[in-house]
Amino acid sequence: MADDIAKDLDNAKIVQANINDSRSQYMPVAQTGATLFFAMFGLSAVCETYQYSLGAYTEVFCKALSEAKKDSIPVNRILNMKKEIQKGVYNYTTTGIFEAHKLMFSFHMTTMLMEQDGELNRAEYEFFLKGNISIEENANKKTAAIEWINDAGWKDAQTVGNLGEAWKRFTDDLMGDATLWKEWYDVEKPELKPLPGDYATKLNSFQKLLVIRMLRPDRVIYSIKEFILEKHGHVEPPVLKFSSILQQSSEKNPILFILSPGADPSGELLKFANAKNFGNKYKALPLGKEMEQQAQSMIDGGVVKGHWVMLQNCHLVLSWLKELEGLIEDKMNRPHADFRLWLTTSPTQDRSFPVGILQRSLKVVVEPPEGLRQNIKTMYEKIDDARLSNCKHPAFKDLVYVISFFHAIIQDRKNFGKIGWNVVYGYNESDFTISLDLVSMYLAKAMANKEDTIPWSTLRYLIGEAMYGGRVTDDYDRRVLMTYLNEYMGDFLFDKNQPFFFSKAGYEYIIPTCENHEAYVKYLEQLPSDSNPEVFGLHTNAQIISNTVKAKELWMDMLKTQTSTVEVVKGQNREEKIEQVAKDTLSKVKVVFELYKIREKLGGAVLPTQAVLMQELERFNILTSFIQVNLVDLLKALKGEIAMSGDLDELSTFLYNGFLPKTWRELTPQTEKSLARWMTHYTMRYDQYSTWIDKGEPIVMWLSGLHVPESYLSAHIQIACRAKLWALDKSTKITEVTEWASPADVKAKPELGCYITGLYMEGAKWDMLGQTVIKQAPKELIYEMPVIKIIPIEANKVKLRNKLVTPVYVTQGRRNPKGEGLVFEAQLTTKEHPSHWVLQGVCLVLNIDQQSPSQHQ
Repeated sequence: MADDIAKDLDNAKIVQANINDSRSQYMPVAQTGATLFFAMFGLSAVCETYQYSLGAYTEVFCKALSEAKKDSIPVNRILNMKKEIQKGVYNYTTTGIFEAHKLMFSFHMTTMLMEQDGELNRAEYEFFLKGNISIEENANKKTAAIEWINDAGWKDAQTVGNLGEAWKRFTDDLMGDATLWKEWYDVEKPELKPLPGDYATKLNSFQKLLVIRMLRPDRVIYSIKEFILEKHGHVEPPVLKFSSILQQSSEKNPILFILSPGADPSGELLKFANAKNFGNKYKALPLGKEMEQQAQSMIDGGVVKGHWVMLQNCHLVLSWLKELEGLIEDKMNRPHADFRLWLTTSPTQDRSFPVGILQRSLKVVVEPPEGLRQNIKTMYEKIDDARLSNCKHPAFKDLVYVISFFHAIIQDRKNFGKIGWNVVYGYNESDFTISLDLVSMYLAKAMANKEDTIPWSTLRYLIGEAMYGGRVTDDYDRRVLMTYLNEYMGDFLFDKNQPFFFSKAGYEYIIPTCENHEAYVKYLEQLPSDSNPEVFGLHTNAQIISNTVKAKELWMDMLKTQTSTVEVVKGQNREEKIEQVAKDTLSKVKVVFELYKIREKLGGAVLPTQAVLMQELERFNILTSFIQVNLVDLLKALKGEIAMSGDLDELSTFLYNGFLPKTWRELTPQTEKSLARWMTHYTMRYDQYSTWIDKGEPIVMWLSGLHVPESYLSAHIQIACRAKLWALDKSTKITEVTEWASPADVKAKPELGCYITGLYMEGAKWDMLGQTVIKQAPKELIYEMPVIKIIPIEANKVKLRNKLVTPVYVTQGRRNPKGEGLVFEAQLTTKEHPSHWVLQGVCLVLNIDQQSPSQHQ
């Protein structure tokens, strides 16, 4: 008996060992699953609606395991399982995140898997995301041969040699083989070309990303796509289909649509419900004040009867969502198998949307279609032959196409960022439909009255100011909108001597002659899938600006997903790095100005400009004192002398990543600069204030260095009104671009008004010889303006003939939805019609971002 027991125990040990061996073979699958969960979990730092529970992830993980291709060879089986998990997690996650974050997530997945497998060089990875975050100025100046490299890229190149043997001679080789590198730089798609010299073989595909960052940041997005395809191949998210959403969903979990401006899935969902014979069971309710009880009743009935309940605009009843969370917990444990709860919301802030609902829901992001062709096709899907023929006026079909093209243009222009629109607007189907109704009505009226003319001005006003324009909050965006309508609507549409076309940039965009709806749809299939920026009236450089901004946003989002674990990079851990940056920054912080002594120096009667100086110094002192206290407290916390508060921990993260801390940003003029570039700007501001105090008001004011630059300009208008006895409320200012390229060339102040410097032009270029606005050169994105003269004048004497009224913004972020960012309007001479530059998004800015690919001085 005892021998049998001993024998059974020995056999059990053998079986256990075999089980452990078999299980250990599948450890890579478990590791991949864990890595991808944390990749997905980190997205909540990018957008608070990206919340995922372990339970929801486990379902995705198990489903991927069951769908993985079977294979008798364990190695192949494991490989199949890992691939299916990656595919399943990617598809599930990208269904619920915005288009702007999908490539970032794919890259995040890829790099985390590389790190899991020991393939990722952490120092190179950190460099790719941050670049050179040192606050020290470039020790080596650019030579004439490499003047084409932007300042930020050159600064990055100064430290890339510290990353390893492959990079030791990179800067020297860059200068030594400048001609070869310039040829590579000038290629349209350098990511597809081998690097110059032996770097083509010396650097791997990830290291090539670092070179792209330094020299062609506008191609980073495309380079990342190529890199992901090489590694794992997940760059194309699944197509949004209601059938697949229904298949993934269950009666126990809500389906949450996260909407972007202009997107509304309710109409398509109703069509899908009818197609599935659920039309009578589909119950929709737009939420609002005092609608909560009705919503609860619909859920109670739907759970029992198997209805599809759609609750729209959940973001409008945030206070009730906690109650909804409880309803979901109580009512959706054992509902009818056909029951589905559909929710829609816009993204919320400050974690106001219950995390429980977010984690439990199947999230689906709904966005308007991208691309000119797809947007026009979407509009034609909303109409049919009956709609095209309900107005008998011969111009109606052409105007339907014009309005469809107009809708697509203003919808897709947002893809060019701030040079497209200051604010993104939610243009939708109702704007298009009602505009068609207006056109149909006025054309029918013209036919009834036997009028040959079409009331273009009335139609332009109703469509541009009332319908689409009713959503527009920014005056300069409204100007762009109305310019398009002036370009697209008029008798010139039907001029047989000079046929109308929207654009000939890469393709001849015309108004097609089609008999019916089917013919229009067939014609639309011929349009290019990608449109040249010139189709929108923009310069081709707009695509470079847009791509560079997207790269910067991707880097910032990637850094947000990083955990605060102690990483050792080149022998220096996170806390050591933070301490070094904090000490370096503190060493550059200035002493506060002694305001009482300055007041004594100014004397009794204070001029308006002197009052501006005192206000500027007060703000600068508040900023300086706050930075000093902040950094001293952080250094104490790092040493353990005081507790590390949440604010100090946030400050340490900003310093570690090379960003300007949020609390400092609140006390400083608007900026998009990195910490290093901002510290340089901070020092220059201090120097100008010191010169102003010691030597009086500068002959040429560096306007970018003032906290409230408009107050300085207003002060000079006040001085002129006093001298000329003008009414202040009837006085204004105009601008005149001088022939002085440098402030040093100016020897004296003007009698009235002032000279300013520090302005940059975006969207066009200033011609010094012709003294007019001209077209940019390729890759020349920012142009530093000559000295500009501000001239006070009575408002009734302002003449704008051959002038482009140009907004002057603080940063390249232009004006935000709150209306912040505009300083004043400049009047620039132009030989072209102003509408040409309006569509090109021409503006002046006081502060340029560090990532501008090319800047002409």
